[in-house]
Amino acid sequence: MKTLFMHVKRLLPASALCVAGLLFAASANADGDRRDDENADRPVTIAVIGDWPYNKLLLDNAHLLIDSVNADPAVSRLIHVGDIHAGSMPCTSADILPPIPLSNPGYNQKIFYQFQQFDKPVVYTPGDNEWTDCQKSKQFKSGDPLKELASVRGLFFAKPGVTLGKEAQVVSQARAFDPSFPSDAQFVENAMWQQGKVVFATLNVPGSNNDTLPWAGTFANQAAQDQEVAERTAADLRWLEATFKKAKKDHARAVVIAIQADMWDPAAITATTNELSAYTPIVQKLADLTDDFRGQVLLLNGDSHVYGSDRPLADPSSATGVIHHTQAVPNLTRITVQGSTTAPSEWLRLTIDPRKSQPFQWENVAYCNDPSLSCE
Repeated sequence: MKTLFMHVKRLLPASALCVAGLLFAASANADGDRRDDENADRPVTIAVIGDWPYNKLLLDNAHLLIDSVNADPAVSRLIHVGDIHAGSMPCTSADILPPIPLSNPGYNQKIFYQFQQFDKPVVYTPGDNEWTDCQKSKQFKSGDPLKELASVRGLFFAKPGVTLGKEAQVVSQARAFDPSFPSDAQFVENAMWQQGKVVFATLNVPGSNNDTLPWAGTFANQAAQDQEVAERTAADLRWLEATFKKAKKDHARAVVIAIQADMWDPAAITATTNELSAYTPIVQKLADLTDDFRGQVLLLNGDSHVYGSDRPLADPSSATGVIHHTQAVPNLTRITVQGSTTAPSEWLRLTIDPRKSQPFQWENVAYCNDPSLSCE
């Protein structure tokens, strides 16, 4: 199949390429689905991390997290929900020569190396610190957002539809986009896969109000920023629709969506500002799709660093319910994963049991005692 697809890729125009990509993805996914059929009702366990590593201590002690996850035989996959360095650390000065002073051109390669040490498939979705926010003063104005995103894609998504860590097949939007929207082909980071009766998807939804906070200084480019936000958000909405379409077609009993942004972060709303407004189209689409889905839906996010769980849309009059103005959606659960600089540093061990009416169970697993002082 790989040889055939590569041959088709050389001969066909872009619109036909997308069809070939859809067929290729469908075939690869069908093989996985056939293998999963035997275990369709068995629980699925994954590890989830975010905001990691956030300082030199955590990077120097990366083996503690890696060894902890690798030692768990039940964990079948790891999801990283974005932010591979702190918001006070520099970006890589991607595609800018000479490198911007105080930038760190080799940093992303170090993280890529650490991802490759996991013996589980690793699915990563980018966070704002590695591209959106690189133009900020607190990140030393160390990168152009679009060039940083292109660099992240070129390194972490060099093999579209293949995970980091232990290689496994997923479906990438770059290979399975709607040919009516050819610009969706750029979103190689948006992934989808199925394990038994659970459908998973990642979406590139960053912090900084979905990348609408104005880029600053020499990187200010409102037209380019507006285009980026519009194209990515539209692609995200279509990927959400495709995810639930697959879940319904395959009679999945649960859907898990992973993004970086905390779309209900209370710190982002004040008496005079609302830095969550650009997430409303995504939340409303998620609400509609979840409301129409018979099973349970779990949203995983990072961004705000403090572990928590809730049902943000269960009550439209609640503090979270009033933010995005949706109908009541009681079958949506959300988990914000623990940021790696909160003591102790922990990873989320998530089990989805499709046989249960409430299929999601989780616990936090500590791997570093105090990431600001010592992991011992």
